[in-house]
Amino acid sequence: MTMRKLALAGVSALALAGCAAVGPDYLKPAAVVAPAYKEFKGWKAAAPRDDALKGAWWKPFHDPVLDRLEAEVAVSNQTLKADEANYREALALVAQARSSLFPTVNGDASGTRSSPGSNTVAAELSASWTPDFWGKVRRQIEEQGASAEASAATLANATLAEQSALAVAYVTLREADSAKQLFDDTVKQYQRSLEITQNQYTAGVAAKSDVITAQAQLLSAQASAVETDVSRQQSEHAIAVLMGKPPAELTIGRGTLSDATPSPPVGVPSTLLERRPDIAAAERTMASANAAIGVAISGYYPDITLSGLFGYSGNPFLRGGSVGNPVWSYALSLAQPIFNAGLTDAQVAAARATYDSQVATYRQTVLSAFQQVEDYLVAVRVYGETIKIQTQAVAAARQAVDIALNEYKAGTQSFTTVVTAEATLLNDEQNLLSSRASRLTAAVNLIVALGGGWNDAKLPIVAE
Repeated sequence: MTMRKLALAGVSALALAGCAAVGPDYLKPAAVVAPAYKEFKGWKAAAPRDDALKGAWWKPFHDPVLDRLEAEVAVSNQTLKADEANYREALALVAQARSSLFPTVNGDASGTRSSPGSNTVAAELSASWTPDFWGKVRRQIEEQGASAEASAATLANATLAEQSALAVAYVTLREADSAKQLFDDTVKQYQRSLEITQNQYTAGVAAKSDVITAQAQLLSAQASAVETDVSRQQSEHAIAVLMGKPPAELTIGRGTLSDATPSPPVGVPSTLLERRPDIAAAERTMASANAAIGVAISGYYPDITLSGLFGYSGNPFLRGGSVGNPVWSYALSLAQPIFNAGLTDAQVAAARATYDSQVATYRQTVLSAFQQVEDYLVAVRVYGETIKIQTQAVAAARQAVDIALNEYKAGTQSFTTVVTAEATLLNDEQNLLSSRASRLTAAVNLIVALGGGWNDAKLPIVAE
């Protein structure tokens, strides 16, 4: 009869454990979302089954070297390895929380031999279980599961950040390559100018100062050409580290800065909430904080523990076939907080405050995401317009150099006019190169701000 009562108590405990958990159920708070982007004009809207970026977001740049470099970031980057380990730790904490739903069973055995000829063997099987009457364990599982999902989103966001950092470093490297080519071409131009001044000086129609000025201008351009290696090598070193390699193991051949800037489909602002891993991480952290309120509230309720033991103790070697004395027990215990000087109240208040803080963090993350998209939309557009104007300025400056040189050779202009025209041309060409690099960098940042092809559908579900 007593064993039957124990079984009924266990069944009742299971039924009660299936009741709703204490604390608030999670409802995703609303965030401020504009109906459209302010800088959307001229951009392509995303549509279902559109050519949206998926995974390898750098592919639209059509650079095989960049493709090869980016492919190694997720594999060897040490920062990502740390984030991946944090995610595995979060999964282990979920499993740890789930284990509290089940009984703990222990087996004990012992043997004793003493004189004269006394042998004792004991074997016991014990179990204890604290049924989740109030849903504390389920809230803990919910809390740890949401934290694990946040960790997965953080890993995705870190991957995106490291990939974008490599892409920006690659743009800087190619800008340095193009700057080196620009200065090399300028050196050739200045060498021609020096030859003209020397010829003019030999013919007696130019001053020695013209030759010296041309020499100084040439040497300055040569020094600038050499100086570009600082930016190039540092960018190459940064790329190597992002790939998880020492700088000595990576050498990237020279190339030129691309003129192609992809135009990703932007979509409406509401889709950004699903396409940014940092927003997903903030939202899941918020959900975890909400579950923590329930864990804190469960402190008001008692813990009820069921325990039982069965075994035997005796001498199995005695004649007469005795198997020892059976040993058994069962118990029910209850622990109810009566006075803790307001500890539980403080824990609940702290949990609610943490949740409120995470709600604000989530909403600020959303606002910051919208700002980034708007910033890079306008940057890509303005740099595009600037490049058109600067291209015309370079063409005009190049024509001015040709005219100034011809007039100098004809003796109708001073060499100062030539120097001024050549300096203007070099400055315009540098500005054009800088704007092209800035536009590519803005395009990289825009794609990343749009989520880089990530979607919250990729987020693992571990809270159930």
